[in-house]
Amino acid sequence: MVFTRHKYLVLLMKLSISGKQIDTGEALQSHVRQALEGTVGKYFDHALEGSVQFSRDAHLLRCDITVHARRGIFMQAEAAAEDAYLSFDRALERIGKRLRRYKRRLRDHNAAAASEIESVAVQQFVLRGESEDSGEAQPEPDRLEPVVIAEMQMPLHTLTVGEAVMRMDLTGDAAMMFRNSAHGGLNMVYRRTDGNIGWVDPRNLNRSLNG
Repeated sequence: MVFTRHKYLVLLMKLSISGKQIDTGEALQSHVRQALEGTVGKYFDHALEGSVQFSRDAHLLRCDITVHARRGIFMQAEAAAEDAYLSFDRALERIGKRLRRYKRRLRDHNAAAASEIESVAVQQFVLRGESEDSGEAQPEPDRLEPVVIAEMQMPLHTLTVGEAVMRMDLTGDAAMMFRNSAHGGLNMVYRRTDGNIGWVDPRNLNRSLNG
């Protein structure tokens, strides 16, 4: 089964559309599928899977979009608006802007079959944050013992610095750890509060942005 839009041929991805206390009727689901595949299909012949979730955010409706386009290529965006259509359109617009920003690199990625990028599985933990708004005085602990509230596996990719920045931007994450393809050491890129990107290279062997 195929879907055509704006001269692009897109194989239908495995797409999940859901709502938390929100009715996602046939019209909304059709709009989501066509618009999402039309945007993603400009850059990928066949995305693997995607999910779109609607939920309530105070008096607004929130939309969270996640697309797994290729191995190691994830895209995420969210937005809130007065209705479900508008929140989806705004979130999709953010994904579209990020894809246009990396148009050349994504096409090179497809042409070079970069979906075979080397990666290993590592453990990721979510630690409970300290709340300052509980309203009650909390005793100071004798030792700082972080409380693990979630544990999961994540891929650690071997990338150039430029590729790592692109992937972090596509997902909207605040930071990304990766193995630098220039020397094999662990590196990290992250978003600075001034809007720029920070790059941590403990080995300090390569000072230029590759790729």
